[in-house]
Amino acid sequence: MPHPRAGTPARADDLIDVAAVENAYYERTPDVQDPGQRVVFGTSGHRGASLAGSFNEAHVLAMTQAIVEHRRRAGIAGPVFIGFDTHLLSKPAWRSAIEVLVGNGVPVFTAVDDDYTPTPAVSRAILRFNAENPGVQADGIVVTPSHNPPAEGGFKYNPPSGGPADTPITTPIAERANEILARGLRDVQRVRFEEARTSDLVIDYPFSGEYVTALGDVVNLAAISAAGVEIGADPLGGASVNYWSEIKDFYGLDSMTVVNPTVDPAFGFMTLDTDGKIRMDCSSPNAMASLISRRDEFDIATGNDADADRHGIVTGDAGLMNPNHYLAVAVDYLFSHRDGWSVDAAVGKTLVSSSLIDRVVAGLGRNLMEVPVGFKYFVDGLLDGSVAFGGEESAGASFLTFGGAPWSTDKDGIIMNLLASEILAVTGKTPSERYAELAEQFGESAYARIDAPADREQKSRLGALTASQVSATELAGESITAVLTEAPGNGRAIGGLKVTTENAWFAARPSGTEDVYKIYAESFLGADHLARVQEQAQSLVDSVLR
Repeated sequence: MPHPRAGTPARADDLIDVAAVENAYYERTPDVQDPGQRVVFGTSGHRGASLAGSFNEAHVLAMTQAIVEHRRRAGIAGPVFIGFDTHLLSKPAWRSAIEVLVGNGVPVFTAVDDDYTPTPAVSRAILRFNAENPGVQADGIVVTPSHNPPAEGGFKYNPPSGGPADTPITTPIAERANEILARGLRDVQRVRFEEARTSDLVIDYPFSGEYVTALGDVVNLAAISAAGVEIGADPLGGASVNYWSEIKDFYGLDSMTVVNPTVDPAFGFMTLDTDGKIRMDCSSPNAMASLISRRDEFDIATGNDADADRHGIVTGDAGLMNPNHYLAVAVDYLFSHRDGWSVDAAVGKTLVSSSLIDRVVAGLGRNLMEVPVGFKYFVDGLLDGSVAFGGEESAGASFLTFGGAPWSTDKDGIIMNLLASEILAVTGKTPSERYAELAEQFGESAYARIDAPADREQKSRLGALTASQVSATELAGESITAVLTEAPGNGRAIGGLKVTTENAWFAARPSGTEDVYKIYAESFLGADHLARVQEQAQSLVDSVLR
């Protein structure tokens, strides 16, 4: 059940104690024997909270040293591009990382005036440097917990591919970081921040200027400007705050309004998310309630999470679009309006994204690449152009430039938001109006995610399931057409289970942080049928886990 105050403005008693959170970052020493206080790289890096002993200076020092050692093994001799978002712990962690990078003699490119830097801007900078300097590879670090609550911190490594690092890289980094922690940080080489920041190794890089001036290569800004689309861009207090004003000025988007350009480490201007927490989730109607309430002021209103790798689209006729619906619309539009893309380029989607995308892709005569959860599985395809669009159900996506070159190999919420205005400018229809047409053509679906209890042992068994362990032949009145524990697009393990029928599917995956597993499900036969799918999915999974 939603929290009784979900969608209402935060009150003083909802806000973090800024001093306590920052002091704990420096003062608390994590207990490496506690699994909850060790370095763990999930699908988007290591995340935690200083007060819980899971994101402290010791973690950042150890992770950065481990990354330096990885770079030496991998022969990466170029600079590290580093960016951070507006979370309270992000700047202290950025400072700690720079101390270690400089202490190890690693050149660092950071934003001019120590400005906030969105994730996609870091990805682009890596790709551009490596394209212009083929003999020297660069990589990057993004300090962000994405849309997580204000007290949390996050740390993500992007290798020379520019996108999120895969497990063959992150697992050794995490193992080495935990070893460094266990050795009391004796292996860490660092210098004082004041000395590091003024050293010749730290170079100011124009992240925003490079990113903004190149946007015309990937989105039709001229059409948006000519059409005078009324845009309300809300950075939700995140790293894109200054980027939106630069985009407005550079492209002459006089009809754009940067909504609420406030930066506050407590994010006190937010409305509470569904669970009653402050969370900068631009795909959540409750977190986006303030912008939704202003939807009649704009043709298109958009939101970004704190590091701008996610998108949220609000229209006057529909409010906040379901991320799956917008992904389907984006695929339909892009593959009809990008003549420079290869006819063989595929559409990438995560296997818990809507099957409406599958139907749209089939209607376009394109190839579908369905992968496990994690944007890292699209990186190689975006790099070589074999995947023109990669998207995931949690409102993250990126796509190629007009000429078919890689734009970013990490999620880019800014271009996805601008694309919504391009769709309106070029077609005369809002993305939500176009979704209604697609639903009429391919069917309306009901989609939801629920959680079911599971202890650590059960979650481990779920993550290691094989298809042969599932004996069921029917789901909610339909014959089962596939039982998957590996993704059909790349053969990688799902870390769980997906079961499909002609008109429905469910996927079950263990949570990395809670004693639950997640059930994603969709039905093209209505909400009642979806409820049956969910109920039977839980029974099926529980029977296998017992």
